[in-house]
Amino acid sequence: MKLTYLTVELITGFFLLFILVKVLGKKIINQITPFTFIAAIVLGELLGNAVYDEKVSVWYIFYSMSLWALLLLTVEIVGQKFLGLRKVFEGKPSVLIHNGIVNRNQLKKNRMTINQLQSLLRQSETFSIREVAYCYLEANGSISILKKSPKQKIQQEDLNLPEKTVYIPVTLIRDGELLMDELIELGRNEEWLLLQLQAHGVEDFRNVFVAEWLKGDGLLVQTFDQVSAKRNQSIAKH
Repeated sequence: MKLTYLTVELITGFFLLFILVKVLGKKIINQITPFTFIAAIVLGELLGNAVYDEKVSVWYIFYSMSLWALLLLTVEIVGQKFLGLRKVFEGKPSVLIHNGIVNRNQLKKNRMTINQLQSLLRQSETFSIREVAYCYLEANGSISILKKSPKQKIQQEDLNLPEKTVYIPVTLIRDGELLMDELIELGRNEEWLLLQLQAHGVEDFRNVFVAEWLKGDGLLVQTFDQVSAKRNQSIAKH
């Protein structure tokens, strides 16, 4: 490939991409929805593949990228005018935790496990489910959290409170499975855990969706019945 021709293609593609991003808006950069995420990848691929293909002319780059951008712009305009189509293209958030209870139906619908939910919570500086009042899975895959009132951020110096030791919560049961390694690391045994569960009205750990121990705050228990209750099903419909 001649360097002169490659230079022309790169300069054309560079400025065309710059203009298209300006026209399409910042949303395509932030990739707010799954649709914009895919659109951004395809737009980049159109330019990348065209630049390094000797048989592709500058006009092909201009036409393909302009047409793709026009389609994206059309979808955006139509979505702004028609609410039904907007829901199709943008999707809607899913309620993963409602009033402190994990919504197992929404986890299944979004092909998520309790492990993945806990991982997302930790990435959002939330290390325990007990801290969360509501958790939404947004259309772009990120989560939004509303913490319970006592857990909302506040500076200790604002209240002149002394510093306290911070403990990490330990998940002891997940999806009805006893995590024996975690229990041993905690220095407890199965009999102790059974007594803790009985105090919550649970006789068999296999009925527990998630159980989490936090020193100073005790055991958090959510059973399969709780996380799959009809009220969660009604939430999923809205």
